[in-house]
Amino acid sequence: MHLSPVCLAKPVLHGYFRSSCSWRVRIAFALKGIEYDQVPVNLIKDGGQQLTEQYKSLNPMQQVPAVEIDGITLSQSLAVIQYIEETRPGPRLLPADPKKRAQVRMISDVIASGIQPLQNLYVIQKMGAEKVPWAQQFITRGFQALEPILKQTAGRYCVGDEISMADICLVPQVYNAERFKVDVEQFPTINRLNQTLIEIEAFKVSHPSCQPDTPSDLRT
Repeated sequence: MHLSPVCLAKPVLHGYFRSSCSWRVRIAFALKGIEYDQVPVNLIKDGGQQLTEQYKSLNPMQQVPAVEIDGITLSQSLAVIQYIEETRPGPRLLPADPKKRAQVRMISDVIASGIQPLQNLYVIQKMGAEKVPWAQQFITRGFQALEPILKQTAGRYCVGDEISMADICLVPQVYNAERFKVDVEQFPTINRLNQTLIEIEAFKVSHPSCQPDTPSDLRT
């Protein structure tokens, strides 16, 4: 198969070090062994660089990430992950079995649609002094739903014994929970899975503590 020069170019990830949606894409790239370039978009500096007209042309939602890949721009993390799953070799991010694949998508959507948007930066900024209890309430509510689902689907990882898109979504969400002082130990399946996953190299190299735009005081 002949690949055009556009398809041979490295993808470009426009993201923010602590954005869970950006982190999902970094994990997926790392798991697939895909080299890529990063362009930091500081969500705080200058009132939020994602709000500029230049960035709006990349992502009309003015959120991160935006990924330039194969001559197109994608702006939703799950769409990016599924695109590279369908176009790149390497470890599967979606199981071959249709039932397990549906479970992976269900878990990913619970996190990406049912938990994370309620405590993302845009919402939190609107909550002012109430931002921490607000985030705690909705993360806890989401984890109370996610825990029994994972009890049914989990093996070593979220769905069986293969790392999948569900695991890619879980780890950044647990990181957010810990940032907002949610006691993750009250969710033993979530906690166990997270502890296993954070020891895997792809999750380590993509961690917010070691990105090009990570502030020096948050580097480890």
